[in-house]
Amino acid sequence: MHLQNLHLINFKNYEDSEIGLSAGINCFVGRNGAGKTNLLDAVHYLSICKSYMNPVDRQNIRFDTPFFVIQGTWNKDEQEVHIHCAVKQGAKKIFKRNKKEYEKLADHIGQFPSVMISPYDRDLISEGSELRRKWMDGIISQFDRNYLDLIQRYGKILAQRNALLKNMAEHQLFDRESIDVWNTQLIAAGEKIYEKRKLFVEEFIPVFQRHYNSIGFDSEDVHLVYRSQLNESSFSELLEQYERKDAMTRYSNAGIHRDDLLFEIKEHPVKKFGSQGQQKSFLIALKLAQYEWLKNHLNVRPVLLLDDIFDKLDHHRVERLIKLVADQFFGQVMITDTDLNRVETILQENNLDARIFRVEEGQTKEMTISEEV
Repeated sequence: MHLQNLHLINFKNYEDSEIGLSAGINCFVGRNGAGKTNLLDAVHYLSICKSYMNPVDRQNIRFDTPFFVIQGTWNKDEQEVHIHCAVKQGAKKIFKRNKKEYEKLADHIGQFPSVMISPYDRDLISEGSELRRKWMDGIISQFDRNYLDLIQRYGKILAQRNALLKNMAEHQLFDRESIDVWNTQLIAAGEKIYEKRKLFVEEFIPVFQRHYNSIGFDSEDVHLVYRSQLNESSFSELLEQYERKDAMTRYSNAGIHRDDLLFEIKEHPVKKFGSQGQQKSFLIALKLAQYEWLKNHLNVRPVLLLDDIFDKLDHHRVERLIKLVADQFFGQVMITDTDLNRVETILQENNLDARIFRVEEGQTKEMTISEEV
């Protein structure tokens, strides 16, 4: 599977740009701010229906324009599939496959998977549990069509339950019958989500550990821990246990919305005890494991998006990552970098063919051999 071409209209700093892509390695070279990362983000849109960098669609519209359009043609199983994404100020996002609009965006998720490795990934370690839950849910959703529906349903039920708790507090009453209605629905969705997350983490851990040991300097004891209140008690018991606290705080204090995925090295939080190099290895291993997990479960090679990693990683880690590319572990790969000489050297040292594009102020041009020299 690969993306054959990409057409951007009013997307971020691109007014109107069309690019033909290689099924193998594509390198985008240019100064910071030229629009290299925006190209990878556009591919992410065509894959996941949203931006990797900014989830607010309207904020990705080019300045002083009312809409953006991203179009691309995927080649999958020797068939061409045209995807059209359009976002207009004040209107809902439109996503079409071969000119037919999706009834639900969830129907597109998992069809054309991609994995991004980016400097932004450090937020997975430094930020709170919500980001790690979303990352985990995003992977599971690409394989399990029902999972995204469960997550959305749980969120709506939780919002209704919280609204009821707030209303009851304002009127100084407790409506047992109404709260039980929402509890029953919350438990039904929450327990299914918990079981799917638990199974995912159990499958994911050995894949992650293997990749960490392949790119780290030494074999180290790294682990992922799925922390959930449901590990200790049933959901119904938790809701009963936290009933009084919920009434006081006007908020649901128990449930899978409090889950977290703990990142540990030598049984300590990698955020506090991991060196900068260990944290980088941890993040790359997470993404490589994500790639392998999706490849195995979807039976297709996701597109690998490498954003500015040559500048942010040491030579050892870059070497290990490129070795995987050279060993054809990956399918289509897209790379951004600011240094043309560095890109060419890495490609030559690993005997890799690639199409190289120069990116300048929202314009992209493929470089010929004479230009590269």
